[in-house]
Amino acid sequence: MSEARSYPRRVTTDAGEIEFRLMSRADEDAVLDFARKLPTHDLLFLPRNISEPKVLTAWINEIERGAITSLLAAKEGRVVGCGTLVRDLHSWSPHLGELRMVVSMDVRGQGVGRALSQETFLLALGAGLEKFSVQMTVDQRAAIALFESMGFKAEALLRDHVRDVDGKKHDIVVLAHNVAQFAAQLEAFGMPEAVQP
Repeated sequence: MSEARSYPRRVTTDAGEIEFRLMSRADEDAVLDFARKLPTHDLLFLPRNISEPKVLTAWINEIERGAITSLLAAKEGRVVGCGTLVRDLHSWSPHLGELRMVVSMDVRGQGVGRALSQETFLLALGAGLEKFSVQMTVDQRAAIALFESMGFKAEALLRDHVRDVDGKKHDIVVLAHNVAQFAAQLEAFGMPEAVQP
């Protein structure tokens, strides 16, 4: 899924230089350490708790199977973010992909999330997907604003969809980006290259 992009790739953010690299089994311990330092609330939009070793092992297995592509953001060798593209080529919706992203608290508001989301978006474009979705709890306003600035639009509100460790229920918002429609609009304006990876 990532043939159009080469890694590692470096970007400069307000948090300093960040290296993007594709996640592999060798990153399992580093990603587990990263996930365990995230606030539990930040993990609620993910289908599974990635701070559990067995979940992380299953994730790596899916990467190796080719169903998931995960991009790590590292600062000075330490994982500070992860962007993931999930797709199911055997479903009724092989043209769809889901983007998932989590960023360490210590680099938030410093451009790391934006750079990671843009890089993950480019991975999805390179995979030839026509539509992407993201989901998060409704109180994650900065993340919602970030994805809206990239052209994502709200499509659904799932009430009481997840329950945290204290038993409190939270709503999930689903945003989507219709790349095929966006590309057609750009082509109509004579700018088809604007959505090339």
